[in-house]
Amino acid sequence: MASSLLSTPSRTLAPAPAHAGLRGGRLPAQAHLPRGALAPRRSRALRVRASVAIEKETPESEPPATFLREDGRGVGSGSVRERFEAMIRRVQGEVCAALEEADGGGARFVEDVWSRPGGGGGISRVLQDGRVFEKAGVNVSVVYGVMPPDAYRAAKGEAGKNGAADAQKAGPVPFFAAGISSVLHPKNPFAPTLHFNYRYFETDAPQDAPGAPRQWWFGGGTDLTPSYIIEEDVKHFHSVQKQACDKFDPSFHPRFKKWCDDYFYIKHRNERRGLGGIFFDDLNDYDQEMLLNFATECADSVLPAYIPIVERRKDTPFTDEHKAWQQLRRGRYVEFNLVYDRGTTFGLKTGGRIESILVSLPLTARWQYDHKPEEGTEEWKLLDACINPKDWI
Repeated sequence: MASSLLSTPSRTLAPAPAHAGLRGGRLPAQAHLPRGALAPRRSRALRVRASVAIEKETPESEPPATFLREDGRGVGSGSVRERFEAMIRRVQGEVCAALEEADGGGARFVEDVWSRPGGGGGISRVLQDGRVFEKAGVNVSVVYGVMPPDAYRAAKGEAGKNGAADAQKAGPVPFFAAGISSVLHPKNPFAPTLHFNYRYFETDAPQDAPGAPRQWWFGGGTDLTPSYIIEEDVKHFHSVQKQACDKFDPSFHPRFKKWCDDYFYIKHRNERRGLGGIFFDDLNDYDQEMLLNFATECADSVLPAYIPIVERRKDTPFTDEHKAWQQLRRGRYVEFNLVYDRGTTFGLKTGGRIESILVSLPLTARWQYDHKPEEGTEEWKLLDACINPKDWI
């Protein structure tokens, strides 16, 4: 983590039985907990450290059973808030266990637990310099309180739309936000980067002003960012996204695939960040229970979509030229996340935990002046697909 953080001596949680190997990318049955159950203690040894930083959050030595309050909408209420928190914490545990298994080099996730004085907290887990993964971050947060109007507009993607009228809107907006967010950067240039994020948001009427009405919405998605196109992998990934969508509405996949292609657009480069997947936001035009189940299905599809690809590509031989191209594409990843990503903007505007906000950035990246791959090369084919999105299935 950043050098501004001071750590207490690390300790190790007592390990539970390790999962069986992921042969052929198949997940062991015991890796899947009953939906609605909170994630258990880690299945492998996990270092936990309490960090001291100059920020609003308070470091904690242990993750609580829940970040919710007993207020009728939290603990024991059976509310969407409660079930969504249970889901994201379960998924965090499953994803971290599967990534450690795939890495196979003894690297472990470091965990930071923090609470927020205004309400809630989070669990940040990061694996760095593994055998397979250069950096992998899997974070969950459950926060609530009040946020300024500009942060509300950032969360809704409305920042700057109303010009001076925005300044007339009064006061803090009561909110609840919970989510899981992850970015996985493998070392091998033939193993793609993966990002996924699933979130649930509620707002109440703002204090002392009309502003935003009481409402709720879901958002999220899963997208693939390879440095080289291997059609078998790309088709597998998109097929899993389609299967998850089709269980709920056949219109979801084409709609959310296009949304993904449009969202991850680097305007100043006139290209997409990667080869897409699915993306949706502000989704509340369906039954709330159905959308909760849909977000859960999408989150549960992450490992079947990604682990088989990593298993196939993590040991593929590569050259210095392959690595240099991967680093250039990582530069594009950084540009999008720092300039356009709504989650980053929201986190910065709400004074969020900076290490969690920027965990998506790779350890290494490259910018080379006026680099243009030669037409017809594998690098050119990737860039062409980022400029001209296509249907892969």
